[in-house]
Amino acid sequence: MNAITRTDERFDIKGFAPFFIWALCYIGARLVLEIGGLSWWTRAGIAAMPIPVFAWVIWSVFKGVAQMDELQRRMQLEALAFAFPMTLLLIMTLGLFELAIGLNTDDWSYRHVWPMLFLFYFVGIVRAKRRYE
Repeated sequence: MNAITRTDERFDIKGFAPFFIWALCYIGARLVLEIGGLSWWTRAGIAAMPIPVFAWVIWSVFKGVAQMDELQRRMQLEALAFAFPMTLLLIMTLGLFELAIGLNTDDWSYRHVWPMLFLFYFVGIVRAKRRYE
């Protein structure tokens, strides 16, 4: 069973393994890339390490959604239907503020903003659960 499928109303923690492994790979890559003196090829290879692990995460999510009932699928769809436009709003706003006042890349670069996308998704899930449960 995957993490996002239910078994007796409890989540199966084993299904979260791809997420945990990806988080460790991503954090590890970030920490190693902070080290100076690495060649361009080494840095590119380290930056690419989390990519196949995140592909595994995506595959696991699709597999989990395929095992969901109709209501759970609808809630996932509504969460994504909320998160996608919120992401567009965030990117548009940051782009315009970058042109208008110049944002500090130490605070507003992609590596700092992308975690907000997960926040949008989880807000969408909470909204959908309130609506259907």
